[in-house]
Amino acid sequence: MKFELFGVYGTDFSQGSMKQKITGFDKDDEDHWRAILECGHRQHVRHDPPMTSRDWVLSKEGRNSRLGLELDCKRCDEEPDAVK
Repeated sequence: MKFELFGVYGTDFSQGSMKQKITGFDKDDEDHWRAILECGHRQHVRHDPPMTSRDWVLSKEGRNSRLGLELDCKRCDEEPDAVK
């Protein structure tokens, strides 16, 4: 099953990117949802219409449906030896 997480259709994130599975979710200090990745880094998965529509992040069932999904870990891409 393929999910469009980034709202940028036709963009290939698979080349030269560090894919990491979502293992959980938490919120930052501003109450925005973040995916916890298997590498230990976190990545925002905001629902911020009309720019970004991720209504699935608003419910526990929606978030659970994305567990195991791979995201491009931008921190791993930029700093492969970054401390988690």
